[in-house]
Amino acid sequence: MKLVVGLGNPGPEYETTRHNVGWWVIDHLADVWRFPPWRAAPDARAADGEVDGRRVRLLKPQTFMNLSGDALAPYLQRPFWSVANDLLVVVDDVALPLGTFRFRAKGSAGGHNGLRSVEEALGTMEYARLRIGVGPDAPVPGAVLRDFVLDRFTSDEAAVVKALMPALHAGITTWIADGIVAAMNRHPGRPASPEPPPPEAPPPAAPPPDVPPVVPPPA
Repeated sequence: MKLVVGLGNPGPEYETTRHNVGWWVIDHLADVWRFPPWRAAPDARAADGEVDGRRVRLLKPQTFMNLSGDALAPYLQRPFWSVANDLLVVVDDVALPLGTFRFRAKGSAGGHNGLRSVEEALGTMEYARLRIGVGPDAPVPGAVLRDFVLDRFTSDEAAVVKALMPALHAGITTWIADGIVAAMNRHPGRPASPEPPPPEAPPPAAPPPDVPPVVPPPA
C-alpha cells in the first residue's frame, strides 16, 4: 500500500494557513481520485482507494504539526510495508519560493517541526517527501517565522498554490507508479511556462491609391 501523508494542523482556524498546504494537496487528491469519504484512523483521518491499480491511502494526521509522526506508528508494524518505497510526506517549505515544489528521496527536517516528528517516529531520514514552496518575497527573521507559517495565505498567494495542483497530482501519480526517482526526474519543481502565442501575421499592405494618368498639355 502506498501512503501519502499531508502535514497540517486540525481546526478551522488553520485551514487557510501556509502550514496546512499539505492538507490542501491531500484534499485535492481525494477529490480528483474520487476516494470515499474520510474516516477515523489512529491519530488521523484517512481515505482509501486505488490509483492505476495500486492501493493508496491518503492520511491527514490530527495530532497538530509537532506530533505528526504519531500517526505513522501503526504502519511501521505492517509486514512488507517499506518506509523508503511506500511513504510520501507532503509538507510546506518556507525555503522554497511560492509557486514551486520539490520531490526529494531523503533529507533532514530543515527546521520543520512536522518533518522532525516524522523523522523521530520512523527513525530515519530516508523517506520521500514533497516540499511545496510557501516562502516569502523577503527573508523572515527566525523569531517571527512561526507566525508567518501560521498566518493565512492572501487570496493571490492561495491562487498561486491552487494553480500548482495539476502538477502536484501528476508528480504524486508518478511516484505511486514508478517511485521517487522518477518523480524527481519528470517533475523537477516548477510547472513549465505556457508557450507564448505565435506572433500575429502583419496586416496586408494597403493597395496603392488610384492616381489618374497625367495628360500632357496640348502643343
